[in-house]
Amino acid sequence: MSQQRISFKVHGQVQGVNFRSFTVKKAESLNLTGYVKNTSDGKVSGEAQGSEDGIKAFLKEINNGPRAAHVVKVEKEEIGVKNGESSFNVQ
Repeated sequence: MSQQRISFKVHGQVQGVNFRSFTVKKAESLNLTGYVKNTSDGKVSGEAQGSEDGIKAFLKEINNGPRAAHVVKVEKEEIGVKNGESSFNVQ
């Protein structure tokens, strides 16, 4: 099973609504590694790595976000796989 890694940026009302903890829970449930963080411009960004199906499911979940969030769009870009990563964290 091939691994895939993406960088993502989530636009909308995504800070102060538990978006990062929501993202960690979804990533862990899909066996993804990577991280998520708030950006200084009010967005949430990060990287996620795992199976192609896991990444697709993850993107679908963060497109919806937690109930209090209002996601306008999710940008994603495929990037190189990182070896040795074992968890998904908030940075």
